[in-house]
Amino acid sequence: MVVVPRKQRSKDKIITDRKSLAAILAGLRASGKVIVLTNGVFDLLHVGHTRCLEDARSRGDLLVVAVNSDKSAEALKGKGQPVVPEVERLEVLAGLSFVDYVTTFEEPTADALLQQLLPTLYAKGSDYSLKTLPEKDTLKSLDIKAVFVGDKKAHSTTKLIQKIQKLKKK
Repeated sequence: MVVVPRKQRSKDKIITDRKSLAAILAGLRASGKVIVLTNGVFDLLHVGHTRCLEDARSRGDLLVVAVNSDKSAEALKGKGQPVVPEVERLEVLAGLSFVDYVTTFEEPTADALLQQLLPTLYAKGSDYSLKTLPEKDTLKSLDIKAVFVGDKKAHSTTKLIQKIQKLKKK
């Protein structure tokens, strides 16, 4: 009989205990790894999301994706959102080969995440700039570099939902 070791499953990449994730990242950082953190709702994953995530991953050795909880996503996007529950959004993102870890957060900004996880780089989509980034002061105080990734903002979950609603009315 041959024993074949099991490869990492996507669910193994989901670490919702941020203290545990911070400890893992501290070890990786100590070994010289460049850690990239990004965050968002990631409801109805689309090509704009994957382009941003792939670009973010190309900037470092590991990509950590923090996903807004259902409660914080609703506060940001409005009643009825997110369409896809938090646990499913985490699992879909963890299934992407270029995503190394996935976690969740409740806060309205990523300031606490940045302070706890201490990434090398903080990646945001091209719809942001250093001037519009809510976390700019935290980045400066922690000496974390912001990088703007992906293509020009041409895709959105909101637009996808609107398109689906129009199709339903026909």
